[in-house]
Amino acid sequence: MNEVLSQDEIDQLLTAISSGDSEVDDFKPVSSARKIKIYDFKRPDKFSKEQLRTVSNMHESFARMTTTSLSALLRSLVHVHVASVDQLTYEEFIRSIPTPTTLAVINMDPLKGTAILEIDPTITFCMIDRLFGGRGATTGNKNRDLTDIEQEVMEGVIVRILANMREAWTQVIDLRPRFQQIETNPQFAQLVPPNEMVVLVTLETKVGDEEGMMNFCIPYLTIEPIISKLSSQFWFSSVRRNSTTQYLSTIKGQLSSVDMDVVAELGTINLPIRDVLSLRTGDVVRLDTIKVGDPLTLSVGNKKKFFCQPGVVGKKMAVQITGKIAGTEEEEFEELSLEGEDNYE
Repeated sequence: MNEVLSQDEIDQLLTAISSGDSEVDDFKPVSSARKIKIYDFKRPDKFSKEQLRTVSNMHESFARMTTTSLSALLRSLVHVHVASVDQLTYEEFIRSIPTPTTLAVINMDPLKGTAILEIDPTITFCMIDRLFGGRGATTGNKNRDLTDIEQEVMEGVIVRILANMREAWTQVIDLRPRFQQIETNPQFAQLVPPNEMVVLVTLETKVGDEEGMMNFCIPYLTIEPIISKLSSQFWFSSVRRNSTTQYLSTIKGQLSSVDMDVVAELGTINLPIRDVLSLRTGDVVRLDTIKVGDPLTLSVGNKKKFFCQPGVVGKKMAVQITGKIAGTEEEEFEELSLEGEDNYE
């Protein structure tokens, strides 16, 4: 605990030092355990460690999806993973990338602003060689601009990568990234002032035997409207919420097109195999589990779900749903919305 000395105490200390009764080292302040961090007001931190951690989690998912999609596109072993997530000035980012390179300017709709996806020339020319039917070798001149055909090819690759980015950002915002243009000179991609802070996601990328970097640069001005959502609490709550809403609806949509056997059971009877083998046309089999007028059991798949009555619709045999069998869970088949008047052939 810090204490303020009175004037008398100060005079006594000065007298003791001047008389030689005490050494100056005796009055040195005790070192504090508190660590002092130098703060540069020209380069203010805009992102907290928690927010950077959330951005890292989002792009780890993005990296996994990009690994899968690029492997299928290039028909080669591709590995992408997050190397680092840092905050720096836009000028520092521009100076850190080679010239020429592949800079994709991305519209971050519905956010107001743009971002940059930079792909290292080694990876760029490796992808182009693979898509042109080669083995992914980059032995040629990499210090050159892309031709018109090569730009068209890379646009297709970038659009596929952006689809993964949209999926990775789903937990935070319904991002709809759109490709705008490709620049090869970083000096022509001045999206924000040089001193503006950005978050830089660096992705180590390996295509076959070639290794390089992909950098995703997002200016603070672009991400500022959702900065409060970049927290662990919001992230995990979004995961739980989407697990019960979005993913559930997606699963139901997929299951709605699955063909299921719907069987109306008239009754049952146990017969020895010798009696089954001796059955002939015109034989009558008496069912001992149902009476005339009793409802039939309607099974969906191998589960008994509903009661029904037999009938005819036009010239076709049909059944009419009359009720649900007790014990059937409410969540099952709720999309069917079965009513007693509905007829199923």
